[in-house]
Amino acid sequence: MALLAGCSSSGGGSSTGTSGGEASSTRACVILPDAASSPRWENFDRKYLEEGLKAAGFEADIQNAQGDVNKYATIADQQLTKGCGVMLLVDYQGAAEGVATKAKNEGIPVVAYDRPFTGADYYVSFDNNEVGKLEGQTVLDGLKAAGKDPASATVVYMGGDPTDGNAKMFHDGAVEVMEAAGIKPAAEPPGVWDQAKSQTNFEQALTSLGGKVDGVWVANDTNAAGVIKVLQDNNLKGVAVSGQDANVAGLQNILLGWQTATVYKPVKDEATAAVATAVALLKGEKVNAQAKLDDGTPYVQVTPQLVGPKEVKEVIAAGDASYSDVCTADVKAACDANGVTQ
Repeated sequence: MALLAGCSSSGGGSSTGTSGGEASSTRACVILPDAASSPRWENFDRKYLEEGLKAAGFEADIQNAQGDVNKYATIADQQLTKGCGVMLLVDYQGAAEGVATKAKNEGIPVVAYDRPFTGADYYVSFDNNEVGKLEGQTVLDGLKAAGKDPASATVVYMGGDPTDGNAKMFHDGAVEVMEAAGIKPAAEPPGVWDQAKSQTNFEQALTSLGGKVDGVWVANDTNAAGVIKVLQDNNLKGVAVSGQDANVAGLQNILLGWQTATVYKPVKDEATAAVATAVALLKGEKVNAQAKLDDGTPYVQVTPQLVGPKEVKEVIAAGDASYSDVCTADVKAACDANGVTQ
């Protein structure tokens, strides 16, 4: 992939879609990437996008590529054959780029949802540099709680898949905060969005460090679960661990003290922004974008939140996780202690 080192402020300006007014279809075509990298795509994004588009009076054709770039392309061809007024794509390993080219050749505007890619007309996501900064602050907070000096702490960096344009933004935001405090990475395995691979990579890194680690910057909760399994197997407690997504395992690890915090990105907020963008394009109206990516793509940003033990109840109250899933028998006492209720 080309592009995507980060974003810069565009002064809160607005941009107008070049094709939205010409769209003859009332169909919004959406492609989700998989069901493995995060449970959010099927559990939350599909629901919120469909509800929002239908409430606005448009048909929603939402498909999932299930982690297959060939299936991604096939879905897109089928959707384009039926007709799309706008395409809202979550990239998977660069597959969205070819789809965007086809769509734009037909005069159909393309929105990159959550993950950036070359060729999109708009990008809708959380402020991913800020996500990284919150993750970096999580590591600093965890080190402080353990009485560790960042400048001398042993910290491992566990990033996301570099084919995902967001991964660099997460990394850069985290590094900015951590290294300003004096942290230098003791190890940095290749980035992945895969719990099992992340677990293996961290285990190898830990071995290379003689079993010593004070903090781990981890790019999301799924990967953090793999890291935490290694920490548990080695009885390493009090290690600062970051994450994002506020998934069930992440929330449980936070309540049980294995993960310092997570960056909560309310899916409904992001989906609402994506629906507003898609609807504006379908109607030929202006899209308000607060920033731009480095390649000039208008960037509609959504604000993330940091969640520690005391904030878990807010995620459950918002409906992005259920009490019964989080507060299982082994976690209930921690839920009670942190005010998490049904």
